[in-house]
Amino acid sequence: MEKIPLTRAGHTALNDELKQLKTVERPAIIEAIATARELGDLKENAEYHSAREKQGFIEGRIKELEGILSLAEVIDPANMSGTVKFSATVTIVDEDTDEEKTYQIVGEPEADIENGKLNIKSPLARALIGKEEGDSVEVRTPGGEKAYEILNIDWI
Repeated sequence: MEKIPLTRAGHTALNDELKQLKTVERPAIIEAIATARELGDLKENAEYHSAREKQGFIEGRIKELEGILSLAEVIDPANMSGTVKFSATVTIVDEDTDEEKTYQIVGEPEADIENGKLNIKSPLARALIGKEEGDSVEVRTPGGEKAYEILNIDWI
């Protein structure tokens, strides 16, 4: 199976979520199911069905997190420099609008574009990989071609 690249912070966050689900959420939902069972007829017991649905979600997320963490490859940016690579924090400017944005290139499980975490598999990240400060990249987006210039590369 293919390794899943993660930053140290991303790995820690996923590990923390897994611990929370196993030690807090799972026991709480088991107790909620037991309490709902005591209320009688399960066919018409909304609390029971709701708790079982939540249990299914929690168990599914636990399996997903365990799968991701078993394939995780934590990449430490401390020893990196030079061109844009995984875990780099890149400041770019839109060449048409002069709008500056800063993104950290991260693995798919930790991607969150609204918080500046750019999925390494995204078109923008793929265009940035291997480039240097001052380079210009063109990216095909659903809205058409976009051109960006790399202003800065940091290794946090």
